[in-house]
Amino acid sequence: MIKNILWDFDGVILDSMKIRDYGFREIFKHFEKEKVEELINYHRINGGLSRYVKIRFFYEEILSRRISESEVNQYADKFSVIMKEKLVDPQNLIQDSVTYIKENYKKYKFHIVSGSDQVELRFLCKALELSDYFLTIYGSPTPKKLLVANVLNEFNYDIKETILIGDSINDFEAASVNNISFSGYNNIDLKDKGEYIDKFIH
Repeated sequence: MIKNILWDFDGVILDSMKIRDYGFREIFKHFEKEKVEELINYHRINGGLSRYVKIRFFYEEILSRRISESEVNQYADKFSVIMKEKLVDPQNLIQDSVTYIKENYKKYKFHIVSGSDQVELRFLCKALELSDYFLTIYGSPTPKKLLVANVLNEFNYDIKETILIGDSINDFEAASVNNISFSGYNNIDLKDKGEYIDKFIH
């Protein structure tokens, strides 16, 4: 019996992919467009990975260039400014999941484990009036598999009573490595990864 639900954020609670696409294109607008589009493809496939990983991937794998930790952080800060400005619109909320969360947060223990920057994530949850529905809101730069492990340890949850709901292969992997159940949502490519939620029951 499920008692604890760990939620991914982007693509599950907030429809943010197009805006995050825009953010990457904007911070890397001085680079060759074809290279930036390679990053966008990587970003879409790996929705659960943090921007820190994606920025480093762009430099090291796509451009074959070195990038320092401070440069990664500078790009991440620029990205965050754009996200805070663009993502606070409540119209970006995915009403199906948000309605379920509001109706059931007293029945289950809800947590957010996201690839989004933690400071930005908490800012958005507060601005969108979501914070009160979750016991914790955790994000990057800590990798998602560690965020999940940290929640399990911090609250001493039984893995058999805990599930992660996500929209990317990274979410599935984070659940698998922590031996908890996984339900895919909002990404039909995950239908072969076990349980899949087409629509929440309200």
